[in-house]
Amino acid sequence: MAPITDRKTLRLSVVLPTYNERANVSVIAERLLSWKSQFHLELIFVDDDSIDGTADAVRQLARVHEQVRLIFRVGRSGLSSAIKEGILSATGDVVVVMDCDGQHDPAAVEQAVEALLAGECDVVIGSRFSSGASTHGLSRQRERNSNLANAVARFSLPRYRQLTDYMSGFFALRPDRCLRFVRQVDVNGFKFLYELLAVCHGQLTVSEVPLEFQPRVHGTSKLNLAVVWDLGVSIVHTLLMRAIPRRAVSFALVGCFGICVHLLAFAMVSALFGLPFEPAQGIAVLTAAISNYLFNNVLTFRAQQLRGATLLFGLLRFLVVASFGMVANVGLSSVFYHHVSAQPLPAMLTGIAVDFVWKYVASSRFVWNSP
Repeated sequence: MAPITDRKTLRLSVVLPTYNERANVSVIAERLLSWKSQFHLELIFVDDDSIDGTADAVRQLARVHEQVRLIFRVGRSGLSSAIKEGILSATGDVVVVMDCDGQHDPAAVEQAVEALLAGECDVVIGSRFSSGASTHGLSRQRERNSNLANAVARFSLPRYRQLTDYMSGFFALRPDRCLRFVRQVDVNGFKFLYELLAVCHGQLTVSEVPLEFQPRVHGTSKLNLAVVWDLGVSIVHTLLMRAIPRRAVSFALVGCFGICVHLLAFAMVSALFGLPFEPAQGIAVLTAAISNYLFNNVLTFRAQQLRGATLLFGLLRFLVVASFGMVANVGLSSVFYHHVSAQPLPAMLTGIAVDFVWKYVASSRFVWNSP
Protein backbone atom coordinates (compact mmCIF):
# COMPACT_ATOMS: atom_id res chain seq x y z
CA MET A 1 0.00 0.00 0.00
CA ALA A 2 1.25 3.48 -0.87
CA PRO A 3 2.68 5.54 2.01
CA ILE A 4 0.75 8.57 3.21
CA THR A 5 3.46 10.87 1.87
CA ASP A 6 2.59 9.80 -1.66
CA ARG A 7 -1.07 10.78 -1.55
CA LYS A 8 -1.61 11.00 -5.30
CA THR A 9 -0.96 7.29 -5.70
CA LEU A 10 -3.34 6.41 -2.86
CA ARG A 11 -6.80 5.42 -4.02
CA LEU A 12 -9.38 6.54 -1.46
CA SER A 13 -12.99 5.33 -1.61
CA VAL A 14 -15.67 7.05 0.47
CA VAL A 15 -18.91 5.12 0.92
CA LEU A 16 -22.01 7.24 1.63
CA PRO A 17 -25.28 5.35 2.29
CA THR A 18 -28.29 7.53 1.47
CA TYR A 19 -32.03 7.52 1.93
CA ASN A 20 -33.90 10.79 1.34
CA GLU A 21 -30.77 12.95 1.58
CA ARG A 22 -31.14 15.02 -1.61
CA ALA A 23 -30.52 18.32 0.18
CA ASN A 24 -27.24 17.02 1.66
CA VAL A 25 -25.73 15.26 -1.37
CA SER A 26 -24.24 18.24 -3.19
CA VAL A 27 -22.98 19.84 0.04
CA ILE A 28 -21.01 16.84 1.24
CA ALA A 29 -19.84 15.94 -2.29
CA GLU A 30 -18.45 19.43 -2.80
CA ARG A 31 -16.39 19.21 0.39
CA LEU A 32 -15.09 15.72 -0.36
CA LEU A 33 -14.29 16.53 -3.99
CA SER A 34 -11.97 19.30 -2.82
CA TRP A 35 -9.47 16.50 -2.08
CA LYS A 36 -9.37 15.08 -5.60
CA SER A 37 -6.01 16.77 -6.14
CA GLN A 38 -4.60 15.03 -3.04
CA PHE A 39 -6.02 11.51 -3.45
CA HIS A 40 -7.16 9.30 -6.27
CA LEU A 41 -10.73 9.79 -5.06
CA GLU A 42 -13.87 7.68 -5.45
CA LEU A 43 -17.21 8.71 -3.90
CA ILE A 44 -19.75 5.87 -3.78
CA PHE A 45 -23.32 6.88 -2.97
CA VAL A 46 -25.46 3.84 -2.11
CA ASP A 47 -29.10 4.88 -2.38
CA ASP A 48 -32.03 2.78 -1.20
CA ASP A 49 -34.56 4.02 -3.79
CA SER A 50 -35.11 7.38 -2.06
CA ILE A 51 -38.44 9.06 -2.75
CA ASP A 52 -37.04 12.62 -2.64
CA GLY A 53 -34.84 12.38 -5.74
CA THR A 54 -31.54 11.66 -3.99
CA ALA A 55 -30.45 9.29 -6.76
CA ASP A 56 -31.17 11.94 -9.42
CA ALA A 57 -29.02 14.44 -7.52
CA VAL A 58 -26.15 11.93 -7.42
CA ARG A 59 -26.55 11.22 -11.16
CA GLN A 60 -26.23 14.92 -11.92
CA LEU A 61 -23.02 15.06 -9.91
CA ALA A 62 -21.67 11.94 -11.64
CA ARG A 63 -22.16 13.58 -15.06
CA VAL A 64 -19.86 16.39 -13.96
CA HIS A 65 -17.40 14.59 -11.67
CA GLU A 66 -15.88 11.28 -12.72
CA GLN A 67 -15.08 10.56 -9.07
CA VAL A 68 -18.79 10.13 -8.21
CA ARG A 69 -20.48 6.72 -8.47
CA LEU A 70 -24.05 5.70 -7.74
CA ILE A 71 -25.29 2.31 -6.55
CA PHE A 72 -29.07 2.47 -6.88
CA ARG A 73 -30.82 -0.29 -4.95
CA VAL A 74 -34.38 -1.39 -5.65
CA GLY A 75 -35.97 -4.21 -3.71
CA ARG A 76 -33.30 -4.26 -1.03
CA SER A 77 -32.68 -1.80 1.77
CA GLY A 78 -31.06 -1.23 5.13
CA LEU A 79 -28.09 0.75 6.40
CA SER A 80 -25.82 -2.22 7.11
CA SER A 81 -26.48 -3.84 3.74
CA ALA A 82 -25.85 -0.49 2.00
CA ILE A 83 -22.51 -0.11 3.78
CA LYS A 84 -21.55 -3.70 3.01
CA GLU A 85 -22.42 -3.34 -0.67
CA GLY A 86 -20.52 -0.07 -0.88
CA ILE A 87 -17.37 -1.49 0.72
CA LEU A 88 -17.42 -4.60 -1.46
CA SER A 89 -17.85 -2.41 -4.56
CA ALA A 90 -15.08 0.02 -3.64
CA THR A 91 -11.78 -0.03 -5.50
CA GLY A 92 -9.75 2.01 -3.02
CA ASP A 93 -6.65 1.09 -1.04
CA VAL A 94 -8.50 2.69 1.88
CA VAL A 95 -12.28 2.81 2.35
CA VAL A 96 -14.00 5.39 4.54
CA VAL A 97 -17.65 4.98 5.54
CA MET A 98 -19.58 8.05 6.66
CA ASP A 99 -23.14 9.35 6.86
CA CYS A 100 -24.48 11.66 4.19
CA ASP A 101 -26.58 13.74 6.59
CA GLY A 102 -23.85 16.28 7.35
CA GLN A 103 -23.32 15.15 10.94
CA HIS A 104 -19.93 13.63 10.13
CA ASP A 105 -17.45 16.41 9.43
CA PRO A 106 -15.70 15.61 6.11
CA ALA A 107 -12.48 17.01 7.61
CA ALA A 108 -12.34 13.88 9.76
CA VAL A 109 -11.77 11.75 6.64
CA GLU A 110 -8.22 13.00 6.23
CA GLN A 111 -7.52 12.51 9.93
CA ALA A 112 -8.82 8.94 9.86
CA VAL A 113 -6.82 8.08 6.72
CA GLU A 114 -3.62 9.45 8.22
CA ALA A 115 -4.20 7.51 11.46
CA LEU A 116 -4.89 4.35 9.48
CA LEU A 117 -1.79 4.53 7.32
CA ALA A 118 0.57 5.93 9.94
CA GLY A 119 0.17 2.92 12.22
CA GLU A 120 -0.51 -0.78 12.04
CA CYS A 121 -4.27 -0.45 12.41
CA ASP A 122 -6.78 -2.24 10.21
CA VAL A 123 -9.73 -0.04 11.23
CA VAL A 124 -9.89 3.53 12.55
CA ILE A 125 -13.16 4.67 14.14
CA GLY A 126 -14.34 8.25 14.31
CA SER A 127 -15.47 8.36 17.94
CA ARG A 128 -18.01 10.83 19.32
CA PHE A 129 -16.93 10.04 22.88
CA SER A 130 -13.11 9.88 22.86
CA SER A 131 -10.94 12.64 24.27
CA GLY A 132 -11.16 15.73 22.07
CA ALA A 133 -14.44 14.71 20.42
CA SER A 134 -17.65 16.75 20.36
CA THR A 135 -21.25 15.55 20.72
CA HIS A 136 -23.07 18.83 20.20
CA GLY A 137 -24.87 17.19 17.28
CA LEU A 138 -26.52 14.75 19.70
CA SER A 139 -29.56 15.56 21.79
CA ARG A 140 -29.25 14.76 25.50
CA GLN A 141 -31.56 11.79 25.08
CA ARG A 142 -29.61 10.37 22.14
CA GLU A 143 -26.34 10.89 24.02
CA ARG A 144 -27.71 8.98 27.03
CA ASN A 145 -28.99 6.21 24.77
CA SER A 146 -25.64 6.02 22.95
CA ASN A 147 -23.73 5.82 26.23
CA LEU A 148 -25.96 2.98 27.39
CA ALA A 149 -25.62 1.12 24.08
CA ASN A 150 -21.84 1.53 24.16
CA ALA A 151 -21.67 0.20 27.72
CA VAL A 152 -23.57 -2.94 26.73
CA ALA A 153 -21.53 -3.31 23.54
CA ARG A 154 -18.30 -3.04 25.53
CA PHE A 155 -19.45 -5.91 27.74
CA SER A 156 -20.32 -8.05 24.71
CA LEU A 157 -17.00 -7.35 22.93
CA PRO A 158 -14.34 -7.98 25.59
CA ARG A 159 -11.47 -7.90 23.08
CA TYR A 160 -12.30 -4.29 22.20
CA ARG A 161 -13.03 -2.83 25.62
CA GLN A 162 -10.58 0.02 25.01
CA LEU A 163 -12.94 1.56 22.45
CA THR A 164 -15.40 4.35 23.24
CA ASP A 165 -17.86 4.34 20.31
CA TYR A 166 -19.02 0.97 18.94
CA MET A 167 -22.09 2.63 17.42
CA SER A 168 -20.22 5.08 15.20
CA GLY A 169 -21.25 5.37 11.57
CA PHE A 170 -17.85 6.83 10.66
CA PHE A 171 -14.83 4.58 10.18
CA ALA A 172 -11.92 3.88 7.82
CA LEU A 173 -10.58 0.45 6.98
CA ARG A 174 -7.97 -1.33 4.91
CA PRO A 175 -9.94 -3.62 2.59
CA ASP A 176 -7.00 -5.95 1.98
CA ARG A 177 -7.22 -6.93 5.65
CA CYS A 178 -10.92 -6.48 6.33
CA LEU A 179 -12.86 -7.79 3.32
CA ARG A 180 -13.03 -11.37 4.56
CA PHE A 181 -14.79 -10.13 7.70
CA VAL A 182 -16.94 -7.61 5.81
CA ARG A 183 -18.33 -10.53 3.79
CA GLN A 184 -19.44 -12.20 7.05
CA VAL A 185 -21.33 -9.21 8.44
CA ASP A 186 -25.04 -9.91 8.97
CA VAL A 187 -26.74 -7.09 7.09
CA ASN A 188 -29.91 -7.41 9.18
CA GLY A 189 -28.02 -5.62 11.94
CA PHE A 190 -28.30 -1.84 11.95
CA LYS A 191 -24.84 -0.95 13.25
CA PHE A 192 -22.37 -2.27 10.70
CA LEU A 193 -19.31 -1.39 12.78
CA TYR A 194 -20.53 -3.35 15.80
CA GLU A 195 -21.25 -6.37 13.60
CA LEU A 196 -17.80 -6.13 12.00
CA LEU A 197 -16.08 -6.07 15.40
CA ALA A 198 -18.18 -9.02 16.53
CA VAL A 199 -17.48 -11.29 13.55
CA CYS A 200 -13.73 -10.66 13.50
CA HIS A 201 -13.29 -11.98 17.08
CA GLY A 202 -10.46 -9.58 17.87
CA GLN A 203 -8.42 -10.35 14.76
CA LEU A 204 -8.55 -6.75 13.52
CA THR A 205 -6.41 -4.03 15.09
CA VAL A 206 -8.63 -1.04 15.83
CA SER A 207 -7.99 2.53 17.01
CA GLU A 208 -10.03 5.72 17.30
CA VAL A 209 -9.77 9.39 16.37
CA PRO A 210 -12.00 12.10 17.88
CA LEU A 211 -15.01 13.07 15.78
CA GLU A 212 -16.76 16.43 15.68
CA PHE A 213 -20.38 15.28 15.50
CA GLN A 214 -22.40 18.04 13.85
CA PRO A 215 -26.12 18.90 14.15
CA ARG A 216 -28.23 17.73 11.23
CA VAL A 217 -29.15 20.62 8.91
CA HIS A 218 -31.42 18.92 6.35
CA GLY A 219 -33.62 15.84 6.45
CA THR A 220 -34.74 13.74 9.40
CA SER A 221 -33.06 11.16 11.60
CA LYS A 222 -33.54 7.48 10.66
CA LEU A 223 -33.51 6.41 14.35
CA ASN A 224 -36.70 4.50 15.23
CA LEU A 225 -37.94 1.47 17.18
CA ALA A 226 -36.71 -0.96 14.55
CA VAL A 227 -33.19 0.49 14.77
CA VAL A 228 -33.11 0.17 18.56
CA TRP A 229 -34.48 -3.35 18.29
CA ASP A 230 -31.83 -4.36 15.73
CA LEU A 231 -29.10 -3.12 18.04
CA GLY A 232 -30.48 -5.10 20.98
CA VAL A 233 -30.73 -8.24 18.84
CA SER A 234 -27.15 -7.77 17.63
CA ILE A 235 -25.83 -7.54 21.19
CA VAL A 236 -27.79 -10.60 22.39
CA HIS A 237 -26.67 -12.48 19.27
CA THR A 238 -23.04 -11.72 20.13
CA LEU A 239 -23.47 -12.67 23.81
CA LEU A 240 -24.84 -16.04 22.63
CA MET A 241 -21.61 -16.52 20.63
CA ARG A 242 -23.67 -16.25 17.41
CA ALA A 243 -24.57 -19.92 17.92
CA ILE A 244 -28.12 -19.53 16.60
CA PRO A 245 -29.39 -17.43 13.68
CA ARG A 246 -29.76 -13.74 14.36
CA ARG A 247 -33.37 -13.75 13.20
CA ALA A 248 -34.14 -16.59 15.62
CA VAL A 249 -32.83 -14.37 18.42
CA SER A 250 -35.27 -11.65 17.38
CA PHE A 251 -38.10 -14.20 17.19
CA ALA A 252 -37.26 -15.43 20.70
CA LEU A 253 -37.13 -11.90 22.13
CA VAL A 254 -40.54 -11.16 20.66
CA GLY A 255 -41.73 -14.38 22.28
CA CYS A 256 -40.45 -13.18 25.67
CA PHE A 257 -42.42 -9.99 25.19
CA GLY A 258 -45.42 -12.14 24.27
CA ILE A 259 -45.21 -13.85 27.67
CA CYS A 260 -45.57 -10.43 29.31
CA VAL A 261 -48.56 -9.66 27.07
CA HIS A 262 -50.08 -13.03 27.99
CA LEU A 263 -49.77 -12.40 31.74
CA LEU A 264 -51.11 -8.84 31.44
CA ALA A 265 -54.07 -9.90 29.28
CA PHE A 266 -54.94 -12.71 31.68
CA ALA A 267 -54.85 -10.36 34.68
CA MET A 268 -56.95 -7.71 32.92
CA VAL A 269 -59.76 -9.97 31.67
CA SER A 270 -59.88 -11.78 35.01
CA ALA A 271 -60.11 -8.55 36.98
CA LEU A 272 -62.41 -6.60 34.64
CA PHE A 273 -64.83 -9.35 33.64
CA GLY A 274 -64.44 -11.91 36.43
CA LEU A 275 -63.92 -14.72 33.95
CA PRO A 276 -62.95 -18.18 35.22
CA PHE A 277 -59.49 -19.56 34.40
CA GLU A 278 -60.20 -21.39 31.15
CA PRO A 279 -61.82 -18.58 29.12
CA ALA A 280 -59.43 -15.97 30.58
CA GLN A 281 -56.49 -18.18 29.60
CA GLY A 282 -57.89 -18.65 26.11
CA ILE A 283 -58.23 -14.89 25.57
CA ALA A 284 -54.71 -14.34 26.94
CA VAL A 285 -53.24 -16.99 24.63
CA LEU A 286 -54.95 -15.46 21.59
CA THR A 287 -53.90 -11.92 22.56
CA ALA A 288 -50.27 -12.97 23.03
CA ALA A 289 -50.26 -14.84 19.71
CA ILE A 290 -51.61 -11.79 17.86
CA SER A 291 -49.07 -9.49 19.52
CA ASN A 292 -46.24 -11.89 18.63
CA TYR A 293 -47.38 -11.94 15.03
CA LEU A 294 -47.64 -8.16 14.72
CA PHE A 295 -44.28 -7.48 16.37
CA ASN A 296 -42.51 -10.14 14.36
CA ASN A 297 -44.03 -8.65 11.23
CA VAL A 298 -42.54 -5.18 11.86
CA LEU A 299 -39.31 -6.26 13.56
CA THR A 300 -38.11 -9.81 12.88
CA PHE A 301 -39.44 -10.09 9.33
CA ARG A 302 -39.33 -6.39 8.45
CA ALA A 303 -37.85 -7.07 5.01
CA GLN A 304 -40.82 -9.36 4.21
CA GLN A 305 -43.37 -7.24 6.10
CA LEU A 306 -47.00 -8.05 5.29
CA ARG A 307 -49.49 -5.25 4.71
CA GLY A 308 -53.15 -4.81 3.88
CA ALA A 309 -55.14 -7.95 3.18
CA THR A 310 -52.02 -10.13 3.30
CA LEU A 311 -51.52 -9.01 6.92
CA LEU A 312 -54.86 -10.60 7.88
CA PHE A 313 -54.26 -13.80 5.92
CA GLY A 314 -50.80 -13.98 7.44
CA LEU A 315 -52.31 -13.76 10.93
CA LEU A 316 -54.61 -16.70 10.18
CA ARG A 317 -51.65 -18.77 8.95
CA PHE A 318 -49.63 -17.77 12.01
CA LEU A 319 -52.42 -18.87 14.37
CA VAL A 320 -52.58 -22.24 12.61
CA VAL A 321 -48.81 -22.64 12.91
CA ALA A 322 -48.95 -21.60 16.58
CA SER A 323 -51.72 -24.08 17.33
CA PHE A 324 -49.65 -26.98 15.97
CA GLY A 325 -46.75 -25.77 18.09
CA MET A 326 -48.86 -25.75 21.23
CA VAL A 327 -50.10 -29.28 20.55
CA ALA A 328 -46.52 -30.45 20.01
CA ASN A 329 -45.46 -28.66 23.19
CA VAL A 330 -48.06 -30.40 25.36
CA GLY A 331 -47.66 -33.79 23.70
CA LEU A 332 -43.87 -33.97 23.79
CA SER A 333 -43.58 -32.57 27.32
CA SER A 334 -46.08 -35.21 28.50
CA VAL A 335 -44.14 -38.02 26.84
CA PHE A 336 -40.89 -36.73 28.31
CA TYR A 337 -42.43 -36.48 31.78
CA HIS A 338 -43.93 -39.98 31.79
CA HIS A 339 -41.23 -41.90 29.94
CA VAL A 340 -37.92 -40.05 30.40
CA SER A 341 -37.89 -38.08 33.62
CA ALA A 342 -40.71 -37.37 36.05
CA GLN A 343 -39.37 -33.87 36.61
CA PRO A 344 -41.71 -31.05 35.52
CA LEU A 345 -39.05 -28.48 34.60
CA PRO A 346 -37.04 -30.57 32.07
CA ALA A 347 -40.30 -31.78 30.53
CA MET A 348 -41.63 -28.25 30.15
CA LEU A 349 -38.35 -26.94 28.73
CA THR A 350 -38.29 -29.75 26.17
CA GLY A 351 -41.82 -28.89 25.06
CA ILE A 352 -41.03 -25.17 24.92
CA ALA A 353 -37.90 -25.81 22.80
CA VAL A 354 -39.80 -27.91 20.27
CA ASP A 355 -42.64 -25.39 20.21
CA PHE A 356 -40.20 -22.52 19.55
CA VAL A 357 -38.29 -24.30 16.77
CA TRP A 358 -41.54 -25.30 15.06
CA LYS A 359 -43.05 -21.82 15.26
CA TYR A 360 -39.87 -20.15 14.04
CA VAL A 361 -39.23 -22.48 11.10
CA ALA A 362 -42.87 -22.91 10.06
CA SER A 363 -43.85 -19.25 10.35
CA SER A 364 -40.69 -18.18 8.50
CA ARG A 365 -41.63 -20.40 5.60
CA PHE A 366 -45.43 -20.40 5.55
CA VAL A 367 -46.27 -16.94 6.92
CA TRP A 368 -43.47 -14.69 5.70
CA ASN A 369 -42.16 -16.93 2.92
CA SER A 370 -38.61 -16.54 4.14
CA PRO A 371 -36.29 -19.60 4.26
